[in-house]
Amino acid sequence: MSMDGVLRLYFGESNAPTPDYIKQAAARAMAEGYTYYTENAGLPSLRQALARHYRRLHGVELDPAHEIVITASGVQALNVAIRCVLDPGDEALVLTPAWPNGSAIVRMCNAAPVEIPQPFDGRRYGIDMEALRRRLTPRTRLLIYTSPSNPMGWTATELEQRRLLEFCREHRLWLLADEVYERLWYLGVRDGEPAPSILRLASREDAVVVVQSFSKAYCMTGWRVGWLAARRDLAARAAVLNEFTVSHAPSFAQKAAETALEEGEAELTRMIGVLREKREFCTAALRAMPGVTAPDPEGAFYLFPRIEAAADSFGFCRRLLLEAKVGLAPGVAFGAGGEGSVRICYASDRRVLEEAMDRLARFLRRGG
Repeated sequence: MSMDGVLRLYFGESNAPTPDYIKQAAARAMAEGYTYYTENAGLPSLRQALARHYRRLHGVELDPAHEIVITASGVQALNVAIRCVLDPGDEALVLTPAWPNGSAIVRMCNAAPVEIPQPFDGRRYGIDMEALRRRLTPRTRLLIYTSPSNPMGWTATELEQRRLLEFCREHRLWLLADEVYERLWYLGVRDGEPAPSILRLASREDAVVVVQSFSKAYCMTGWRVGWLAARRDLAARAAVLNEFTVSHAPSFAQKAAETALEEGEAELTRMIGVLREKREFCTAALRAMPGVTAPDPEGAFYLFPRIEAAADSFGFCRRLLLEAKVGLAPGVAFGAGGEGSVRICYASDRRVLEEAMDRLARFLRRGG
């Protein structure tokens, strides 16, 4: 962080600022008096806007009063959801490589994360259902997965989601889907079409919870507004738990998030088109490098290439940083199955990406 001249592709956020229409909405909200406490579950108007969002994008009907809870960020949604499910000594199956906060929060509950690597067939990642069955114990309470994935860009197909849901029904587990990158998906008929949500398959009685955030799709990382959608018993507990952690998300930020949902489609579609171009550029550049295998990312804004020279991914990234001043995230940081890969965030300026790919190629040609 203290080095000069580093091309920083290890951050998990876009370099684009929050759009002006969202900032202006926050200013209006403050002027209108949205500077006081809200309900622990969040402003009713934002929950209603989210219910309309799910109806429009997924054909899913949610009760905004009892099945949606606003949180102070996606990670806080993850935190309260996991804390509502696990007791000390319990176990959670976690599909990895994955953003490490899920496993860390499980440990904070004095429970044990059981990481299940997602197999790579040379083209895309998948799910090892047999490995999930082998790692079940009487203490297993929860299964966590991320789609679209940070760091892989993998997105669960409807068949893969159905298998996970049926597995959790069979073994009476909670299923937690991190869908924070839902709107950053490249396999739809049009830009902006959401990745399939597990809520399309689940009944309202299923033990399913989705965690979400405004950070990625609306460039609101610093605003700290997220939400969860869940069966009403878990949602009620999560709203209570909000009281003992942050009380609620900032009131004026909630109003700004409401505006993002209602007015943000044009800007979101434009951003996805730009990300698609960067994704294609970086993927092509990586595939031209020696010893690199780069799967097509189906969503999010990350590439997770396998690099022969990165058998020790931490050491590889350290050398790359010191010698070439390119900052990447080592795959080992993302849990079981991540070693040998690196995570590259391509939500940066095109000129930064071009220079980073050039430096990485020269580094690999020198022997890495």
